[in-house]
Amino acid sequence: MAAVANSLIPVFLVIALGVLLRRTLLPTEALWEGMQRLTYFVLFPALLLVTTATADFSTLPASDVAIAMFLAVAVLSALLLILRVPLMRALDCSGPSYTSIFQGATRWSTITALAIAGTLHGAVGIAAIGVVIIAMVPLLNVINVWVLARYAAETRPDVRTVLKHVLRNPFIWSSLAGLALNLSGVPLPKALVFFGEILGRASLAIGLLLIGAGLSLSEVLKPDARVYISSALKLIVMPAIAMGIAIALGITGPALSVVAIAASVPSAPGSYVMARQMGGDAPLLAHILTFETLVALATIPLALALAALRP
Repeated sequence: MAAVANSLIPVFLVIALGVLLRRTLLPTEALWEGMQRLTYFVLFPALLLVTTATADFSTLPASDVAIAMFLAVAVLSALLLILRVPLMRALDCSGPSYTSIFQGATRWSTITALAIAGTLHGAVGIAAIGVVIIAMVPLLNVINVWVLARYAAETRPDVRTVLKHVLRNPFIWSSLAGLALNLSGVPLPKALVFFGEILGRASLAIGLLLIGAGLSLSEVLKPDARVYISSALKLIVMPAIAMGIAIALGITGPALSVVAIAASVPSAPGSYVMARQMGGDAPLLAHILTFETLVALATIPLALALAALRP
């Protein structure tokens, strides 16, 4: 448990520093928007490409990890879609609000997962997160774009719009490119590896600062049922489903720990941008993201502790 705490505390300290910097030294919104674009399109993809290209997947049950996370997302998404009508009636929420509940429950903060997995398990942890990204990011983008287009807008989703959002995601391309290089057996020049590692280290720090800068602490004081439901699905139900599938597949050790991390981190900060662009309830989603980030301080260590019980 001490090792878990030592891995989590630095991550959340950097997030807290982002909260402080956003309100004091760096209050300019344009500055944070620039850092977000830099991290999203350059720094983080560089980390994923180099990590997946140089990772030794033979030390991981990569296919089982991918299957566990893919099925977990599929099961929870199907549950939310099946229960959409009674859920909307019970919560008295609109279509746009439902899409924010959906995004808050199904998506994940890749940067937070990478930071925790890398701190706890080193290169093996980052490589395992790369496997999870390949398994989850395309599915999550397709499902959430469709849900937003179907329930937040008056018109039905256009296949071209869905494909455009998926194909423009740099996380998908960088992970697939790194995987292709890895499987090809072609070694990357050391200079390029070091270059990518430098950019990758920057991506983790800046990404966590961005999460902190985007938190709205005042919203935490007034959560409603929609926030509770979405957060419970993300932080409790999703880890339970993912870890249950992983254990059934025989996954143990660091691989099971990474499944626990990937399933239990809060929803993606980028989901707020998508909600704004596609007509979702962005203020509600910001409320959900803030609440989940703070509650995850307790739920992530719990998920990791449960994973550690299986040798």
